Amino acid sequence: MTDPAKVRRHAERIRELVASVVRSQIKDPRLGMITITDARITADLRDATVFYTVLGDAAAQASTAAALESAKGLLRSTVGKALGLRHSPSLTFALDDVQDQVKQIDDLLAQARNADAEVQRLAAQAKYAGDAQPYRVDDEDGDADDEAIDTDTPATDRR
Repeated sequence: MTDPAKVRRHAERIRELVASVVRSQIKDPRLGMITITDARITADLRDATVFYTVLGDAAAQASTAAALESAKGLLRSTVGKALGLRHSPSLTFALDDVQDQVKQIDDLLAQARNADAEVQRLAAQAKYAGDAQPYRVDDEDGDADDEAIDTDTPATDRR
């Protein structure tokens, strides 16, 4: 069983190595504005997934994916030599769609804010369904319903 801290260190090292090789050694014109965001490696250190983002449209993303696939051998040998493992991990590249998810969450939050504002607007115009004060309140002048207290009789006789 591999130590989880060791796996994390290797994953971070793979991310750094792939980013530096993509920046300095790969001269493929299909490679767009790429950022290596994360790398994850399995516990047996045999398979690594490298996540990346690309600035641009779907065509730029597709061409960058093709460029990374063609440079996979160079990247794998560089990672294998740098890590010093018995087996070089196989690399898989995955487009990191965090920006799309962030946009979707922002849209959902904006919808919720608009719905809350609409509820607040409706609540400000709302009126009571019945009386404004549904509970019986004694008048300050006194009601006719109240018992008149006889002050002439002693308190012990009042019942």
